Amino acid sequence: MLLIASLIIIFIAAFVAPLVCRYLKRGEGYVLAVAPLLAFVAIASQIPFVGSGVNVHFSFEWFSALGVALDFKLDGLAMLMALLVTGVGTLIVIYAGGYMHGHPQLGRFFLYLLSFMGAMLGLVLSDNLLLLFVFWELTSITSYLLIGFNHEQKESRWKALQALLITGFGAVAMLAGFILIGIVAGTYNLTEINLMSMDIESVREIFHSSPLYTAIVVLVLLGAFTKSAQVPFHFWLPNAMAAPTPVSAYLHSATMVKAGVFLLARLNPALGGSMSWSWTLTIFGSITLLLAVALGLFQTDLKRILAYTTLAVLGMLTMLIGVGTEMAIQSMVIFLLGHALYKAALFMTAGSIDHETGTRDVTVLRGLRGVMPITATAACLAALSKSGFPPFFGFVGKEYVYKAGVGMEGVAQYVLGAAFIGNLIILALAFKAGVAPFFGKLKAELPKKPHEAPMSMWLGPIILGVLGLVLGLFPILVSSSLIAPAVSAIEGQPVELSVKLWHGINLPLLISMATLAGGLVVFSFRKAVWSRADEILTAIRPYGAEAAYERLFNGVVWFSKAQTRWLQSGYLHHYVFTVVITAAGFLLWALTKFGGLSFDIDWVNFDILTAGLVLVMIISTCVAATTESRITALVALGVIGFGVALIFVYFGAPDLAITQLLVETLVVVLFMFVIVRLPTFKSYSTKATKIRDGILACGFGLLMTVMVLKAVNIQFDHPIAEKLAEMSYPEAKGKNVVNVILVDFRAIDTFGEIVVVTTAALGIAALVSTRFKKGKEATK
Repeated sequence: MLLIASLIIIFIAAFVAPLVCRYLKRGEGYVLAVAPLLAFVAIASQIPFVGSGVNVHFSFEWFSALGVALDFKLDGLAMLMALLVTGVGTLIVIYAGGYMHGHPQLGRFFLYLLSFMGAMLGLVLSDNLLLLFVFWELTSITSYLLIGFNHEQKESRWKALQALLITGFGAVAMLAGFILIGIVAGTYNLTEINLMSMDIESVREIFHSSPLYTAIVVLVLLGAFTKSAQVPFHFWLPNAMAAPTPVSAYLHSATMVKAGVFLLARLNPALGGSMSWSWTLTIFGSITLLLAVALGLFQTDLKRILAYTTLAVLGMLTMLIGVGTEMAIQSMVIFLLGHALYKAALFMTAGSIDHETGTRDVTVLRGLRGVMPITATAACLAALSKSGFPPFFGFVGKEYVYKAGVGMEGVAQYVLGAAFIGNLIILALAFKAGVAPFFGKLKAELPKKPHEAPMSMWLGPIILGVLGLVLGLFPILVSSSLIAPAVSAIEGQPVELSVKLWHGINLPLLISMATLAGGLVVFSFRKAVWSRADEILTAIRPYGAEAAYERLFNGVVWFSKAQTRWLQSGYLHHYVFTVVITAAGFLLWALTKFGGLSFDIDWVNFDILTAGLVLVMIISTCVAATTESRITALVALGVIGFGVALIFVYFGAPDLAITQLLVETLVVVLFMFVIVRLPTFKSYSTKATKIRDGILACGFGLLMTVMVLKAVNIQFDHPIAEKLAEMSYPEAKGKNVVNVILVDFRAIDTFGEIVVVTTAALGIAALVSTRFKKGKEATK
């Protein structure tokens, strides 16, 4: 019940947040932070159980017919992610209270933020694929609201829509992949999918041998790649910097952008181990890593620098899952935890700099340590951890990444090179964002006179910065309690490990030292890079993924306008033409797919009288369609209607014939009242349009004729007429089967038809009456 209680308390806090902000004038963040803090404590209380290999489950039947249940599970991976979501979330809520203080829509902001937090917590705790998808989409919707929170700005609205469309596209593909997984496994429960009462190799063999496996991998990776911004969907993540800084800090450190990585890790026991899975993740992850750090070099905005380093780390994590060795998974988990700590701290310090100086431009930010000493301390601690300096936890993560690549062949060597280049440039970017703004000479031309941020804004960065140092010095604090259980969950089998800071002088350590030296060299050339930043970014932008997205988006908009102009033209004959040709197309497809156009005609029972009557009706149809006299057209339509009535009589359906005669007579009379008062007939259609419409009408009529001929020869079961005849007298006490059908078996349908006909008749009578009155008044 602790899992459900943790979710409920956060969603309750979300919906009471507007009331809290309305009645409290200060301290809203501290009050609302109680909810995620309680959830954090509740989840942390389960560490002893999860650390010993006992998973916590909660299940409630939801939709048994579809195999959907409210299944929640707290295993090692879910534990790590849930603690990050709630722990970092608590600090972010406090920070947001100070950063957004006085904002007129503060209550709405906290509603969105806490709703997102609840959705993310539900996502990582879900043990059912369809339930996971529900929370996945809820994170997309709430992140859309958060990114576009400053909705009065066009840029915010555009970037929010961009993120929603890209992640939404991936989610639809992912849902299809989930359905295919359910087909192969026979269940949507994640625990059952990953285990299925057998060892991990047997589970993988079932999936790998399935003909649906390739489709599953492609669809699931589309969902994960769009969410975690892998190439070519990477551009939405830096653009999400249009959101307020607390949103950027939360989404980029511990939550949304890691949802895709979480999904890959969660499904690794079942889908991992194949070449298609490993190579796809490794290649796309490494490309994302290298592209992100390359683009990050040219950024001068604090938040965008940090956004590109987040993108790089997401590529690193994806790449390590692709490698799939036990050491690679260990390094992935360590790197994920370390990144959450230092990235949230750096984003919050960036927000504090912007809040207190009025700018995020690193080319003008200098010497802030004297006026913002606490913020400077937190930023430097986080930047050193991000850079991989010992003895910070970031150094531990980097060491394990290098250990995963050293001594291995093939793809791992490629990973080692990508990781080295990535970490080297990440160090330079970390110094640009977390160190450089605080050293040097303070510039006097800043938009605002800088001063230290309030406690609510430096409390979180200090805690996270110090935590990165403490965990680096004493990794044993999380080694067996968090990291080992998470690795076990990803590997699908128990794993024992001991994370250490010092492994002696070895090749990974030498590579780390080379990384530090190279990163500092790159950092020293930052001004030379900035001088050409605008030129280079402008040159490459037309060829990037974002430009392709914009062209696709504009193309879709153009197509939607074009088809709207056609479908909503305002001309009735356009509507009829579109409906008829669409229906004809689907019917023709169905005919050719199911049995073709072949059919049998019983020429033995050919009747000359019926044929003559049909011929008269065809001639009347042609007259009605070609005449320019409304009276002649009406008479021709009447002939068609009376001809149908005669056919009913001939084939023994006098009741239908009487109904047809009554309706036809009523229609002809009422139409006559209207027609005699209409102006002179005038043709608005060209000859070509008439020919086109005639061809379409003849084609559709021929198609319906073929369908009727095929229907005559199709009999799936005994004729229903026999059953209705048997039921007519015993159940309805009627000897006339047709009457019984109309009055008893289809009473509601018949009543509806009567209502429709009566309503139409009354409407026509009202129109005729109105025109008659107007005519009399005009005569007077």
